[in-house]
Amino acid sequence: MKDKLKSIIERFEELDKLLIDPDIVKNQNQIKKLARERRQLEPIVLKGKKLLSVNHQIEEGQNILSENDEELKNIVKEEFPILESQRKNLEEELKILMLPHDPNDDKNTIVEVRAGTGGEEAALFAANLYRMYSRYAERSGWKYELMNMNVTGIGGFKEVIFSIEGEGAYGKLKYESGVHRVQRVPKTETSGRIHTSAATVAIMPEAEEADIELKEAELKIDTYRASGAGGQHVNKTESAIRITHIPTDLVVTCQDESSQHKNRAAAMKVLRSRLLSMEQERIAKERAIERKSLVSTGDRSAKIRTYNYPQGRITDHRINYTCHQLDFVLDGGLGEIIEQLQLADQQEKLKTE
Repeated sequence: MKDKLKSIIERFEELDKLLIDPDIVKNQNQIKKLARERRQLEPIVLKGKKLLSVNHQIEEGQNILSENDEELKNIVKEEFPILESQRKNLEEELKILMLPHDPNDDKNTIVEVRAGTGGEEAALFAANLYRMYSRYAERSGWKYELMNMNVTGIGGFKEVIFSIEGEGAYGKLKYESGVHRVQRVPKTETSGRIHTSAATVAIMPEAEEADIELKEAELKIDTYRASGAGGQHVNKTESAIRITHIPTDLVVTCQDESSQHKNRAAAMKVLRSRLLSMEQERIAKERAIERKSLVSTGDRSAKIRTYNYPQGRITDHRINYTCHQLDFVLDGGLGEIIEQLQLADQQEKLKTE
């Protein structure tokens, strides 16, 4: 670890010099890339310098123990257990910080929520999940933008697609991919029986043009009049866009923006992200790195969480985590659940390192 830390610190110091290099400052893309790398290395460097300092103090103490000064030797013996404890803690923290970094974790994300089994009740639950993620984005200081929605008669969503822009958005939200189940008495239920419904969540890193190349010959683009709420303009112009990616038969529609140009840009963004997500899943399967816990594999068919309204309880089945703060979590208080999922993911990665 010592040699690896030294090389990371050297790279960090090199980045500091590069970020003030006049030739590099002119290139905004290069500056962003270097600044991102520096942000990723900074916590390792800070902890690493502390560990190197503690190791140095232990080495000095060991030298003193071989000398004849009894008073100094007694002081060192008293300090040793504290220093050893500090070293152990720092090494454990650094093992986690130095785990391989997923480059997609720093990207913005596209979120798709779809009603599953349960009819209108499932659509209402999809709307609850949309609000939960949008509130979590607000609490995190991120921006979110609605891209497409298919609304039901009583305020639910058959489907809602939106983007979240902010540092580390995908890295935190990626654990949300999968089937979310709700147990509650529907508003339309007169006998008070508890129903079980479901919605599916897909979390995808927002792909840039450099990540996925889309050829015009592989795209079938249709325009049509948007439906639903949106005023007179929506129904009078063919501003809605449907893009079909011919090689994969993927279809993306977007009608929420006011112009055809904006809808096309939004639909292309979603298409790129879906294609990147598909490619990630393919590579993961080929390398056989999917883990049994499904904590971060993004398996969309796995039942990951249950929201039990009568008991005010949320259970994440992947890590056997339960809390009784249903209202708080649905209002965007996802922080603790995501931290527990990240911790479980890190512990699992440590086993394979």
